Amino acid sequence: MTDALKRLSEEGVAIWLDDLSRKRITSGNLRELIDDSHVVGVTTNPSIFQKAISSGDGYEQQLSDLAVRKVTVEEAIRMITTADVRDAADILRPVFDATDGQDGRVSIEVDPRLAHDTHATVAEAKQLAWLVDRPNTLIKIPATMAGLPAISETLGLGISVNVTLIFSLERYRAVMDAYLTGLEKAKAAGLDLSLIHSVASFFVSRVDTEIDKRLDALGTEEAKALRGKAALANARLAYQAYEEVFSSDRWLALEKAGANKQRPLWASTGVKDPAYKDTLYVDDLVAPNTVNTMPEGTLEAAADHGDVKGDTVRGTYEQAKAELDALEKLGISYDEVVQLLEDEGVDKFEASWNDLLKSTEAELKRLAPEA
Repeated sequence: MTDALKRLSEEGVAIWLDDLSRKRITSGNLRELIDDSHVVGVTTNPSIFQKAISSGDGYEQQLSDLAVRKVTVEEAIRMITTADVRDAADILRPVFDATDGQDGRVSIEVDPRLAHDTHATVAEAKQLAWLVDRPNTLIKIPATMAGLPAISETLGLGISVNVTLIFSLERYRAVMDAYLTGLEKAKAAGLDLSLIHSVASFFVSRVDTEIDKRLDALGTEEAKALRGKAALANARLAYQAYEEVFSSDRWLALEKAGANKQRPLWASTGVKDPAYKDTLYVDDLVAPNTVNTMPEGTLEAAADHGDVKGDTVRGTYEQAKAELDALEKLGISYDEVVQLLEDEGVDKFEASWNDLLKSTEAELKRLAPEA
């Protein structure tokens, strides 16, 4: 079952699970995935927690205790989500130790309502790191314009970061710059750079979803020929940018001081269009020192019929650039699409967070002791 996943790992792709729930922790399922499916990390986001907590499975006792204490709904959510992340981090701790901190990591995101507030994002990142209190945590910060200085500030405090919601090549370069700035701050503060880790979550499938919609509206043969090409081209050119930045003199000076490279992480790798192979964004994004975080369905598909052919990224840059150029020639604006996707991404996470607030508040009221 897991030969393809084993090959993927051997090619330098760390397999992380893009999901977490209390049931997954208490049932032993997460440990099984680590033992049997080469899973070496976990990512979460507001949508994942909204789904998990709204299901109610395993949360009633804690919710009941929180209701008795009359905590605010925001505090209740933070107590619940950080408990899950802490428990998952403990399960993954042996992986963290075995990989010198590179893997065995669990991500938790700052409140998405703070995406455009630099200072509040840093304060929230510090609070989350303190609440979870595990060295194998990554604090997720979105790559908005306000998020970039927050990323540098947080890293400069020695807190490891997962930068999320990256869609454009220009923004990805700004994220890598923010990472290097953060390391320079940490170095100036006398911190041990070898203990600071980061991944940059470059979103994949949503790019095809939006661009394919525009290609379908054009309806020409040239447009049809470009369907399903944009997301891979975009990600592959991101890897080219990664190679450039992490061979620069600026980086080499930090590496000499013990710093770790910020790995590209392929996010949103579940295929949305049934016309495409369900392992498309796994098989065709194989490159050394990357992470692929998969929803469970994609993980199972990759284990069952993934086709790992070795490195499918390096050597494709010229073709990838030609494909993105061809879209521009058809009148599809890359800049417009990636900005739209970032705005939608922030809005979707905020909507999930607001749904989570409402459903948790209802549960707290239901479980509150009668006066």
